Amino acid sequence: MSLKAKFECRICWTIYDPAVGDDVAQIPAGTLFDDLPADWCCPVCEAPKVQFLLIENHHVGIDPTNA
Repeated sequence: MSLKAKFECRICWTIYDPAVGDDVAQIPAGTLFDDLPADWCCPVCEAPKVQFLLIENHHVGIDPTNA
């Protein structure tokens, strides 16, 4: 998983962006979704991590035209 991988809550559509982190839960920027604590939940609706879906995963340094 790359630092650019974003996840969206299936309940309220809140996006977890690892480049931003989560101020509510005091998760610093740069924390990958997979590295969030097991008890982390959506800062808006409190849905558990399992309710989040991968919506964007750009791999840094890979040229998609050469795939």
